[in-house]
Amino acid sequence: MPASASRRTRRPHTCVKLEDRPTLTVDEIGSGSRRVIENVERVIVGKHDAVRLTLIAVLCSGHVLIEDVPGVGKTVLAKSIARSIGCTFKRIQFTPDLLPSDVTGVSMFNQRSGEFEFRAGPIMSQFVLADEVNRATPKTQSALLEAMEESQITVDGVTHILPSPFIVLATQNPIEYEGTFPLPEAQLDRFLLNISMGYPSPADEVVILDRQQRSHPIDALDQILSDDELQEMQRQVREVRIEREIREYIVAIVAATRGHQSVYLGASPRGSLALFHASQALAALSGRDFVKADDVKALVKPALSHRIIVAPAARVRGATPAAILEEVLGMVPVPGSPGTYGGRR
Repeated sequence: MPASASRRTRRPHTCVKLEDRPTLTVDEIGSGSRRVIENVERVIVGKHDAVRLTLIAVLCSGHVLIEDVPGVGKTVLAKSIARSIGCTFKRIQFTPDLLPSDVTGVSMFNQRSGEFEFRAGPIMSQFVLADEVNRATPKTQSALLEAMEESQITVDGVTHILPSPFIVLATQNPIEYEGTFPLPEAQLDRFLLNISMGYPSPADEVVILDRQQRSHPIDALDQILSDDELQEMQRQVREVRIEREIREYIVAIVAATRGHQSVYLGASPRGSLALFHASQALAALSGRDFVKADDVKALVKPALSHRIIVAPAARVRGATPAAILEEVLGMVPVPGSPGTYGGRR
């Protein structure tokens, strides 16, 4: 390969300049988000919280880890959101024999032109479902790290920019661990939110049977937004106001995880940023241009549960990240309550 190839950066033709797009108000962001949620719920029945949290992550340009048993709709959720926004979608089934090049792509020699050509892998998509991500070896899992953090991949020294928006939705089975490779903390920390869907209620399961009697409802799903509109929504979400006392509240919560007696390793500053940006997205989805303490509290568990490591002794006693975070929320004073942050609101 020529030496100049290592310095080349290839950018897909789908990239559009954000400044060329019209500015949206928080009311428009909230309205558009709710229409997407309603559209997805034509397919995903009875899982409003999971759908809303996934869309919050998308509005933050963040990645989602879905931990749940097979067959509850993880793949369909990812496909439904991608189709509702008009984004390209690829699914990667992670297995022990999957190679990093199966994810990123390879450079192949073209005998006719006498040059190497890049054949893109499934990672070169706007929405990527990494199904059963913990079944692949650490070497293959690491192929996602650069993509998730920097929205680019490097193959044979050549950097390839990923499409925008770029969202990874990874799934793993929390029950069956035989033949799996646990995700390292460095990779878990790159997921903005960790969510679970759970089994549907009996009434919702009957609705699922009714809707899929003749065909799958995803086949008739409408496109609600364009990828350009989504990128403008992502940009405007970052403009949502978040007062200093709420910022201090976020930092206090994250700091409390580091000093908790049942925690071996607390959340990193990336956890603070995840909680910060997710709270902005929740406020915008609600049609507000400012963040409330309730927004932060609602997102503490999905934003931080996968970022803390429970101490071995506490794990033996049955302590869980969710229970620890519930304790932390009870310990940290809420902004505006008497004696906290000067009682400011």
